[in-house]
Amino acid sequence: MKHSAHVAILLLAACAPGTEESPAPAATEAPAGRYTLDKAHASLVFRVDHLGFSNYTGAFKRFDASLDFNPENPEAMRVEATIDPASLDLSAPPEGFLDTLLGPDWFGAGAFPEMTFTSTAVALAGPDRARVTGDFTLHGVTRPVTLEVAFNGGYAGYPPYDPQARIGFSAHGTLKRSDFGIAFGIPEEGSTLGVSDEVDFIIEAEFTGPPAPEPPQ
Repeated sequence: MKHSAHVAILLLAACAPGTEESPAPAATEAPAGRYTLDKAHASLVFRVDHLGFSNYTGAFKRFDASLDFNPENPEAMRVEATIDPASLDLSAPPEGFLDTLLGPDWFGAGAFPEMTFTSTAVALAGPDRARVTGDFTLHGVTRPVTLEVAFNGGYAGYPPYDPQARIGFSAHGTLKRSDFGIAFGIPEEGSTLGVSDEVDFIIEAEFTGPPAPEPPQ
């Protein structure tokens, strides 16, 4: 009987909230500081389901971001990004198709010339992984969006070839375009005849930061 009680106490302790420690952040030589996007090593791609036959893929060519990086306290980090919807890039679009997507039924780029993302919370999901939640503004509507982010590493710099600190991330997420007032072409329930409400997006990004330390003489 005493043995059973002991086991029960151990099980209760294991299941109690707050007993699991938060993961330690990944070690890196990259210092804390303000980092800016290296546009030559960044991409922003999105995919939507088309008629249930394929994942139609597009990208944006003009976007920018800045990051307050803190490897000792990742949950205090903050990222801000802007995207130019008029930079929409499609592979072999039919004549007039790009103008249609930039028109009022879709991105409405004339009335809403900028998309923005400002992080509001960072939660570690592993040493090199985090969930970054922020306010995303699209088509004049702001809603929370969460990114699943992987930290790919970094260094303090590699003079003279790379004279500033560098860090890299991969991220992905999903949003519903109807949440942002873009509901044109969404299939009826039970059908795939149209373009999905769900939009998947994939981000690859490198950032450059403070200058590398001077090598010893």
